[in-house]
Amino acid sequence: MPTNGDSTPPAGRVALGALVPGAREPAASARSLLALGFESFEIEFWEDLGKAELHALADSFDGLREAGARVSSIGVYGNTLDPAGATLASVEALIEAAGSFGSPLVSCFAGRVPGASVPDSIEAYKAAFGRLADRAAALGLSLALENCRLGDTWKTGKWNVAINPDAWELLFAALPGAPIGLEWEPSHQALALADPLAQLAAWAPRVVHVHGKDARIDRGALAVKGFFSAAKIGRECLPGEGGTDWAQIMRILARAGYRGSVDLELPAEEAGKGPRDAGSDDARLAASLAYLREAAYGA
Repeated sequence: MPTNGDSTPPAGRVALGALVPGAREPAASARSLLALGFESFEIEFWEDLGKAELHALADSFDGLREAGARVSSIGVYGNTLDPAGATLASVEALIEAAGSFGSPLVSCFAGRVPGASVPDSIEAYKAAFGRLADRAAALGLSLALENCRLGDTWKTGKWNVAINPDAWELLFAALPGAPIGLEWEPSHQALALADPLAQLAAWAPRVVHVHGKDARIDRGALAVKGFFSAAKIGRECLPGEGGTDWAQIMRILARAGYRGSVDLELPAEEAGKGPRDAGSDDARLAASLAYLREAAYGA
């Protein structure tokens, strides 16, 4: 089983941070967020690394690390099992570069055989992630699988098989003992009408990274139109704006020995298509950070 992140936050606390876009001057974004009190940063890319020079990018974070910030994860989110191979090659590159960032984690989707069911994608996952996990283990890293659905279902999809606990059981059984864990956030659970707290209580030992994003469910629309209506029955939002009790999340994580970070992520519909980053709404981000700080350690 993978560890819950290797970097220890100040005074043994869970670090509170944010996602920053790898394709859009992430060090500058992190510097502005550091001034607001954020401590950790996930550098994330959408589908592939594009023209990013990873060694230069790592060098740009040196001064931030000296100022007390840490890179909690570096990640790329696309179909890791797509035959075109761009996302897979990007994950491989991030594994090789993670040490330069001081990052203990490489984050990604588990990928999916395009159009296939979850069970029918497991052998392809095993082949690709067996190699990735072996290299990550050799470098002392863990892989973090986000459970973002992006419209995928159990029967078909084009992005990610790591969509729910039934799928997680298959994924972990396929590669027992591999340094692979969950990158978890309440919004995906809430929008699937699961109870985030109940799910986290069952799966916390597998969580290696947490995205700070929540959701608001429109219970009135759900009651009248049902889950499969034309309109969404809920919207993503920041912690403190949704329906999840983050103090309970922090307690569950603490009981499981989680020593990683909670990194804020703006809702996808606000960040637009492409990389999802912390944005520029300083007042709103600061309010969410204050809420998480109170939830995490009462200050």
